Amino acid sequence: MPDIKRRKFLAGVLGGAALLGGSVEALAVRPKRAPHSVLPRRRVPPARRVQVGSDFAGRNAYRAANVQALAGPASARRVVMMGDSITENWLRFTGSFYADHGFLGRGISGQTSAQMLLRFGPDVTALKPQVVHIMAGTNDLVGAPEPYEADVTQSNLEAMALLAKAHGIAVVMASVPPASGFGWRGAMDALKALNVSVNDLCARNGYTYCDYWPVLEGTDGRLKPELGFDTVHPNEAGYAVMGPVFLAAIDVALKKTG
Repeated sequence: MPDIKRRKFLAGVLGGAALLGGSVEALAVRPKRAPHSVLPRRRVPPARRVQVGSDFAGRNAYRAANVQALAGPASARRVVMMGDSITENWLRFTGSFYADHGFLGRGISGQTSAQMLLRFGPDVTALKPQVVHIMAGTNDLVGAPEPYEADVTQSNLEAMALLAKAHGIAVVMASVPPASGFGWRGAMDALKALNVSVNDLCARNGYTYCDYWPVLEGTDGRLKPELGFDTVHPNEAGYAVMGPVFLAAIDVALKKTG
């Protein structure tokens, strides 16, 4: 299927799913993968494979919290933060940062973009926020549970953004923060290429790009040692410098909505 037709088909499927209440199970079918974007496959340790019958997407992780959030004021959930451990840890290191600004954290450690897409309905669109901040891609690059394929990650990010847009939610797409230690050659180049594609996605669709690299990057695309407790995750000082960048991006996104 030509690329233009494939995009139109994807948008149609997403729009239909959105109108039916944001269910995304129908989106689990992956698009055809362009051979040039498939990176060499690496063996994944058996212990990291997903077991059949498990809650692969973590859709139950925030079930009770979502019920509680919907029972409260809309001002307390004006922004939802979708992501992995970098998003989840934000609350751990910043105390009342979320509550002070009406933010809800919906990060789950270790999650890939595919898992986030599958729980985007209950954890984002059902909450009816004004803005969603999407930070995904780090665990895709890690290669768990499947080896990294750039076009699949990009399609998942695009799908989440389209679902948000269909529900009238402003989109902020975050850069994958500087990191190292992925364990395979070419990972750093792939990370930078992913951020270029995310920035391009935002430019083409009117989304807001939130770039954390200027405040986090050290040498050779690595996280500054003083801003992380390892080579991937920001520490308290890291989140302190990310905060203003995040808040500025939210303001930009809200202004676009009028």
